[in-house]
Amino acid sequence: MTEPANLSALVVDNVQRQRFELATQGSIVFADYQLRSGQILITHVDTPPALRSRGLASILMRGLVDQASKRGLKIIPICSYAQDWMQKNTH
Repeated sequence: MTEPANLSALVVDNVQRQRFELATQGSIVFADYQLRSGQILITHVDTPPALRSRGLASILMRGLVDQASKRGLKIIPICSYAQDWMQKNTH
């Protein structure tokens, strides 16, 4: 199966579950969050075992950052993956 060139555009904010999701290959890569007065705290990022090592969590994070930026939210990475990704991929 060929993935679309810009998967980060497929990241959706599931407000009811308070998580950003990337649905692909019958599974969901997700990032749990909490909103606090202009901030979005990323508390957990998860990729199903069968989809790991494909860069999907990174794609999810890129979509999350894009959407948070458009909404004027400051991202506070709580989980270690989000902290590491933010340090390597944002200024």
